[in-house]
Amino acid sequence: MSKKDLSVLKLKELSLNNKTPRIYSSFKSQLDIIVKKKTFLVAVSGGSDSLALSALSHTYSIEKKKKIFFVLIDHSIRKNSSKEAQNVKNLLKKKKINLIILRNKKKINNNVQSNAREVRYKLLLNFCKKYKIKFIMTGHHRDDQIETFLIRLSRGSGIQGLSSMSKITSLSSTTKLLRPLLDEKKKDLSFIAKNYFGKIFKDPSNTDQKYLRTKIRNLIKRFEKSGIKHDRIINSINNLASTRDTLNFYIQRVEKNCLIKKNNTIIINLNFFLLENNEVKLKIFSNCIKRVSKNYYPPRAKKTLNLLRRVETNEKLKSTLGGCLINRHKKNLIISKEELKKGKKL
Repeated sequence: MSKKDLSVLKLKELSLNNKTPRIYSSFKSQLDIIVKKKTFLVAVSGGSDSLALSALSHTYSIEKKKKIFFVLIDHSIRKNSSKEAQNVKNLLKKKKINLIILRNKKKINNNVQSNAREVRYKLLLNFCKKYKIKFIMTGHHRDDQIETFLIRLSRGSGIQGLSSMSKITSLSSTTKLLRPLLDEKKKDLSFIAKNYFGKIFKDPSNTDQKYLRTKIRNLIKRFEKSGIKHDRIINSINNLASTRDTLNFYIQRVEKNCLIKKNNTIIINLNFFLLENNEVKLKIFSNCIKRVSKNYYPPRAKKTLNLLRRVETNEKLKSTLGGCLINRHKKNLIISKEELKKGKKL
């Protein structure tokens, strides 16, 4: 069978309901514009969203004759995690998709979901660096947006947090995170995954009540029944995202005036910085810590705000946060890697 015939066959396999062609068309147009000729990686879990992403990506790879890496991270948290990973590999193999399994060797004992996410992106970024991959794709969808919005709302997040996920995020200087399915509903992705692969795998943690995301997921179901529609929440998220983009444009201008970068150290000129409001200061400070530490996530907003208050009142402050040493010297705030010097822990 020729590549062209195989591509047509794969498209027919996807087109099992009236929504699937539209989803694939949207997916394809995003990749044609954003990814272009660059190599990308699909982060696979075995859930309906990542399997739908795998189905769409596999079809795209055949149509465009493009090499794609499919990678699953085995966190080794649950007893049967290796077996579960192998089951997903076998399922994808039936569609001639080669799934690469990367196993985490670091023990995760606390803040399981947060630390597992951190480990996942570190392993994926290392893999991307090795194979010169420019984009990591995840199956985040519209329902994830609502869950993330409510989780951050419960934690008192500001505009940056409440505007939730962007379609494109920089993970490092060479690799970006792409979420091409953010506008799609979970039920539509589940339909694609089940019909393309014949089955999906359910993550036991998704029903574990000890996780906040599980509690939020159950709360959303009650919202829907009580008349609080998903579309209204999404509209609020989009409005906040528009405000965030305007704010970020202003923040970039402020950073040009008050930041100096030397090697892996950032110096903040406090004469300019302290004139800004808390939202702007928080974002700039978090950005600096994230850049210097090279962590995917910045420190918690509460810890960052507490340290900012100390910066404003203590001209000889020396502390650590998020893997960085923060040292105030007169009207400058110096942020460097924590390994370089020893400071007082925050």
